[in-house]
Amino acid sequence: MKKNKKNRVNVVYSTNPDFQFEEEHDEIAGTLEPAKQQLYVSLDRKNRGGKEVTLVEGFIGFDEDLKILAKALKSKCGVGGSVKNSEVMIQGNFVEKVHAILLDKGYKVKKKGGY
Repeated sequence: MKKNKKNRVNVVYSTNPDFQFEEEHDEIAGTLEPAKQQLYVSLDRKNRGGKEVTLVEGFIGFDEDLKILAKALKSKCGVGGSVKNSEVMIQGNFVEKVHAILLDKGYKVKKKGGY
């Protein structure tokens, strides 16, 4: 069986007969539970033609879990939105409502931007 040399770390060659190569291990980070997440809710108007968007930032986890959270927030607010660059965008000014929903779900939430 052939060993994969691409995963070796820091050593090209060793003359020690008992030497063991260190290998990279790809660790898959999962989604943190809500109590360990620190989310930030803010209102944004930049580059949106004057329209307001409520942003939720700071989510750590898989994109699928973030999309599930975004879908729940959009349905509770009754508006549209999207997920881009690990941020949830909710159309309109729903900072207070999104803050309350996230607190009910068990997340640690802070408001950003003078609220």
